[in-house]
Amino acid sequence: MKKVEIPSCKVCLARQKSVFSELSEQQMEEMDQRKGCNFYKKGQIIFMEGSHPTGLYCIHKGKVKIYKIGEIGREQIVRLAGEGDILGYRSLISGESYRATGETLEDSLICQLPRELFFEMIQTDHQLAMQLMQFVCRELGAAENRMLQLAQKPVRERLAEVLLILREKYGLQSDQKTLNVQLTREDLANIVGTATETTIRLLTEFKNQRLIGSKGRRIQILNPQQLVRIANIYD
Repeated sequence: MKKVEIPSCKVCLARQKSVFSELSEQQMEEMDQRKGCNFYKKGQIIFMEGSHPTGLYCIHKGKVKIYKIGEIGREQIVRLAGEGDILGYRSLISGESYRATGETLEDSLICQLPRELFFEMIQTDHQLAMQLMQFVCRELGAAENRMLQLAQKPVRERLAEVLLILREKYGLQSDQKTLNVQLTREDLANIVGTATETTIRLLTEFKNQRLIGSKGRRIQILNPQQLVRIANIYD
């Protein structure tokens, strides 16, 4: 981690996708004056399970995985985050220690709002407080869906759905096929909730069926419609 020039909230494109999208000029100036910003290399820890929060993180640039460590020492990725997403809000609001660890998936630039500033803002700005509540509710709904998937869906369906979620969350490169995120096979298995060997075997099956391809170490989505059918997703 190293100190960097702090990006201005006024011109931050990531802010426009976040819960802070409707801030006033005065609020943005206050944030610029009081926030911090750090550069994290790929694989660096942002916050650790069991430690105490000192502020709210907001991703200016980069990608992050949030994971818990199970009883046998294995990671279970519970959330993926990207530009504009906030991190550590649950522990900050509840006053508890972090229940998970945040780690970068690629080089990332992440801002941090001090605890005092965050609470001042949500106490005085009802619109921001409402946006935050809506965000938390969406995340809770996503967590509930994930629990249902892990309990009821076969691994093949879960993997297909995860690939589609990655496509929606991080988008595609200019070829409109390649996922704009690079995950290790172990990370992918830790999202799906299965063994790495099982994930590799299923990816090979998907590749042989021309559902996916590869570009270097990145996965290409070749047949999203068939992946939707395999994932058993309905509108």
